[in-house]
Amino acid sequence: MTPAADPLVLTTRDGRGLVTLTLNRPDAFNALSEALMTALQHELDTLATDESTRCVVIAAAGKAFCAGHDLREMRASPSHDYYQTLFKQCAKLMMSIQKLPVPVIARVHGVATAAGCQLVAMCDLAVAASNARFAVSGVNLGLFCSTPGVALSRNLGRKAAFEMLVTGEFISAQKALAEGLVNRVAEPDQLDAELGELANSILAKPRAAVTLGKTLFYRQLENGIEAAYTDAAQTMACNMMIDSALEGVQAFIEKRPPAWQQA
Repeated sequence: MTPAADPLVLTTRDGRGLVTLTLNRPDAFNALSEALMTALQHELDTLATDESTRCVVIAAAGKAFCAGHDLREMRASPSHDYYQTLFKQCAKLMMSIQKLPVPVIARVHGVATAAGCQLVAMCDLAVAASNARFAVSGVNLGLFCSTPGVALSRNLGRKAAFEMLVTGEFISAQKALAEGLVNRVAEPDQLDAELGELANSILAKPRAAVTLGKTLFYRQLENGIEAAYTDAAQTMACNMMIDSALEGVQAFIEKRPPAWQQA
């Protein structure tokens, strides 16, 4: 009997609703093959309707976070229709992260290149090891990283994003932190502790408020400022009618912890 292949995405969950999705193609530096993207898409689609999930971590097995698209697979089927389908699949995957109703944190070690760097940028938050490196290096092969550029230009300053795209050069974790690509940097042996601290802070908040906030955060970015304020005001009014918010405000007035914080 042929042994079953290891799953391309390993899924673990703790009792608090923290879910970790681990990319599991370590021998290929977790390159985003069609099969890996399909597996990750399936996990994200499942979590999108799971109200017990409160925070998601995207991590990776082996020496690297993600080396981008699987170039061997891409080169094996050189047709315009194939490439359109492939990049459409990737775009759907990236947008699924943004549309997920709970925060998604990238846990980055080793290298994150091209679509792997895009994956980091599309996560709501990112924690990187101090020796991690980032690049959108397609231009070095004659392929400008246009789709990663969508994510980068919404995370970094315009000139910093374009420099990465047009040079293909690596940046360090510290530069990624300074430019806004990641939120926190930790020594490799402290990466999980730093990640845990961030996740714990999120898990301590009411899920309903976080979900409303994440949805509004991305929606208002696409609007002009007046429309953004109108949308935000309506969202806050709805938020105030949620039991956890009413309890939180009352607890503040009474100078006590809210009941949901003690649960």
